[in-house]
Amino acid sequence: MEVIERVREMQQYAETLRNSGKKIAFVPTMGYLHEGHLKLMEEGRKLGDCLVTSIYVNPTQFGPAEDLAKYPRDFKRDESLCKGVGVDVIFYPGDLEMYPEHYQTYVDLEGVTQNLCGLSRPGHFRGVATVCAKLFNIVKPHVAIFGKKDFQQLVVIKRMVEDLNMDLEILGVSTVREKDGLAMSSRNIYLKPDEREVALSLSRSLKMAKKLYEGGEKDAGKIIGEVTQFISRHPQAKIDYVKICDTTTMKDVERLRGKGVIALAVRVGVARLIDNYVFGETLDL
Repeated sequence: MEVIERVREMQQYAETLRNSGKKIAFVPTMGYLHEGHLKLMEEGRKLGDCLVTSIYVNPTQFGPAEDLAKYPRDFKRDESLCKGVGVDVIFYPGDLEMYPEHYQTYVDLEGVTQNLCGLSRPGHFRGVATVCAKLFNIVKPHVAIFGKKDFQQLVVIKRMVEDLNMDLEILGVSTVREKDGLAMSSRNIYLKPDEREVALSLSRSLKMAKKLYEGGEKDAGKIIGEVTQFISRHPQAKIDYVKICDTTTMKDVERLRGKGVIALAVRVGVARLIDNYVFGETLDL
């Protein structure tokens, strides 16, 4: 396994692979890897001749009061985990490599970023879209794999790739959960023992939403009301949003007719947790 830190070196490596007819699978991450990341890498291992992952905590997707400085980092641990799942290359750039002096170009999407985390974290998706566009130009993948836990992010990246005619496939992989149902996240490390049970209110409320839907409830407001009431029973849980949206436009829906997703963002202690469920799909809880 190779570790590449320079943009030009990564581009040259990728170009050589492409010229030799090799397929590149890519998993972008911010490090502090967990089983969810490893599942994406395992999927990428099946899809490509060369599996590349990036480890880069992207500053442009963090707001001024967010946890950029505290975001967990452990490259040696990440490196070992990557070796274990057959990663061929880790792209591990520094900030000046990604955003050199006088940098001033950003990717801004409309529509799909105007709800959910786009409202609560202004500028977040501008940073996500920008760094992903840069990483796609650097790694030159044929396929890039993302987790469905960050559902809006997946929609944003798919939209960007289609709108800008980028020549790659974006694949979404189902959310990986802890044994108790909590969606895996690098930020779960922030949870204190007594907050862990509170955090489970997210996945349990999604199970409730699924049951209501399968019982015939199609009124989005009623489902949102039940879920909100359930989470609110936990005093330590501070709801950012509970919404039901169209899976393509990310706009709120009043009634579930086509594909809809219920998306949650809840603060438990210092951790901001997200989760979602696409109605009609399975929910492994």
